[in-house]
Amino acid sequence: MKTIDELLADGVSGKRVFVRADLNVPLADGTITDDGRIRAVLPTVKALAEAGAKVVVASHLGRPKGAPDPAFSLLPAAERLGELLGAPVAFAEDTVGPAAHDAVDGLQPGQVAVIENLRFNPGETSKDDTERGEFADRLAALADVYVGDGFGAVHRKHASVFDLPARLPHYAGYLIATEVGVLKKLTDDVKRPYAVVLGGAKVSDKLGVIDHLLEKADRILIGGGMAYTFLKAQGHEVGISLLQEDQIPAVKEYMKRAEERGVEFVLPVDVLVSPDFPDLKTKAPANPTTVAATAIPADQEGLDIGPETRKLYASKLADAATVFWNGPMGVFEHPDYAEGTKAVAQALVASDGFTVVGGGDSAAAVRTLGFDEKAFGHISTGGGASLEYLEGKTLPGLAALED
Repeated sequence: MKTIDELLADGVSGKRVFVRADLNVPLADGTITDDGRIRAVLPTVKALAEAGAKVVVASHLGRPKGAPDPAFSLLPAAERLGELLGAPVAFAEDTVGPAAHDAVDGLQPGQVAVIENLRFNPGETSKDDTERGEFADRLAALADVYVGDGFGAVHRKHASVFDLPARLPHYAGYLIATEVGVLKKLTDDVKRPYAVVLGGAKVSDKLGVIDHLLEKADRILIGGGMAYTFLKAQGHEVGISLLQEDQIPAVKEYMKRAEERGVEFVLPVDVLVSPDFPDLKTKAPANPTTVAATAIPADQEGLDIGPETRKLYASKLADAATVFWNGPMGVFEHPDYAEGTKAVAQALVASDGFTVVGGGDSAAAVRTLGFDEKAFGHISTGGGASLEYLEGKTLPGLAALED
């Protein structure tokens, strides 16, 4: 795929450059709680603006149902982008209507505009090729060149990700180029030992990546809510912990394959349990109990890995030359259940290997828990996209950028 450096070398002064970014930031009462994805697209937007392009930034936010919804407006993201750029950013209150055209037509070379949430138009996410294509045609009318830099959306066959690049000269932005380079280090050019840490709520979300990484990883460490399906598959009581009974056969098969291939599968040896899920709003003391992972009481729920597991996982990561981590070890949003996730993050910080935090909740945890992002080899902006790449899937947004 062509990169933005090739575009800049050809010259963009005065050209309208459509940047498909990922500004899908978390909001609380209209306030951005983590601006990491906005900061991730800054190098691309800055480079284009400094080269004299008229930059049109577009993104989705949340899951509106194909119609305008103030709760999902990109206005807060546009305002934050302007603050980070140190320059005014125009905002269009529609996607391809009069406001969008006025905002783009009003740009001078070096200026930036953000159009409203792409998912306010049903054509963005439509499964009908014609409807999606019609929306892509209308987006194409706003630009002369396309730059794909929304890595968090490249696994979606959406109009602005898949169809629009076919209608304009297209290039990969700095973020996508970086993300793809990192993922190749996790799949094609791996330094060993290679350790993978997987957490989060649902084992079903990670089965594909486990399946693919059984061919590549040396160790797979399991935590978070998904760990209890693994423990149940081994015949242990998991109480009222998160459990996907229907995934137990698949989990058993993966553990069997791991043993046959010499891949070390590491499960928690102790966990923090409570009869009640913690109040995440007030963060009232939860008073958890630590028990062996094989002895969870029937009326208790596992909510974090325990102190012995934290030590075990740190030791399994200490000599790794490559580490990929996706998914927290517990309910890190509550201080009483954050220590497991913190311990994994600290192990990556202490590592001399190449460490990758796989986006989503893991990236949010790193920031929430106060870690310096520069202490990690790479923090991905796209958890779902990263996982699908590691599963060996073709990602529509990357395929669309190929020549």
